Amino acid sequence: MTKTTTSKWLGATFLATMVCSSPALAADYSDGIHEDDNLWLTFNLMHSEDNRLPFRNAQDTYVEMEFGGRSGIVDLYGYVDMFDALDDGSDDQNGGDNVFIKLAPRFSLDAMSGRDLSVGPVKEWYIATVTNIGDNGPSGGLWEHYVGLGSDVAVPWFGEIGLNLTARYVRENYGGPDENSWDGFMVSTDWFKPFYTFGNGDFLAYQGYLDYKFGADTVADQAGRSSNSLEWFNGLYYHADRFAIGYGLKLYNNMAFYRDDTDASGVRQDTSGPGHYFSINYKF
Repeated sequence: MTKTTTSKWLGATFLATMVCSSPALAADYSDGIHEDDNLWLTFNLMHSEDNRLPFRNAQDTYVEMEFGGRSGIVDLYGYVDMFDALDDGSDDQNGGDNVFIKLAPRFSLDAMSGRDLSVGPVKEWYIATVTNIGDNGPSGGLWEHYVGLGSDVAVPWFGEIGLNLTARYVRENYGGPDENSWDGFMVSTDWFKPFYTFGNGDFLAYQGYLDYKFGADTVADQAGRSSNSLEWFNGLYYHADRFAIGYGLKLYNNMAFYRDDTDASGVRQDTSGPGHYFSINYKF
């Protein structure tokens, strides 16, 4: 599953282009909190190779609906992944779980307070949330929440990036010991940087995200599990008005808190290293 961003949080949008290519300014709500409202949506056909998901789920062709925008105090990013789109018997997701959902709304403290809370490179503050949902498998499903402090930060060359620190609450995790408990934290960032524009207005962009999860001591008490996990997506995309095509190099370490190169879970895990993603996107 990928996140084009923002991310983060890994789909190109008019909003992202304007934010990341313009000088970073403090949030301005002098004309009302809805003056910059917008909405974007893309449908993406994705293919993964060497995905480092636990239990050897390395190859999949899937459809992704990706969306986001801004409405008043709410800054939204999300996507729905529908696996094994071609019903291919050689697909690692064939006959398994079919859907993964990520919803990541952030709620602007600047807009709610009516004040400019910017400090130095931090241009806006948020209450940041993330919810990840996976459909049921033989051992149950996934339903985890993250909540904490978010921000938009001005960074040289990149423009504005998202930067969030959240705590992890686990509602469901395939029957794991961390269910119904707070277990760990996540530092996440995302970016969208157009860096070359062609004469017809098409452009190349470097876009991606980094999620580092740590301090998950409850799940780490299990044999073959880890208290930390890293996902770092680096995408190079060609954007036209209605289409985008791209390649993403994703670096993993202990994906989903499964320690790499152990067989304590009954399968020799391959959860660290590079993965490759290919994408064709249609923009609405």
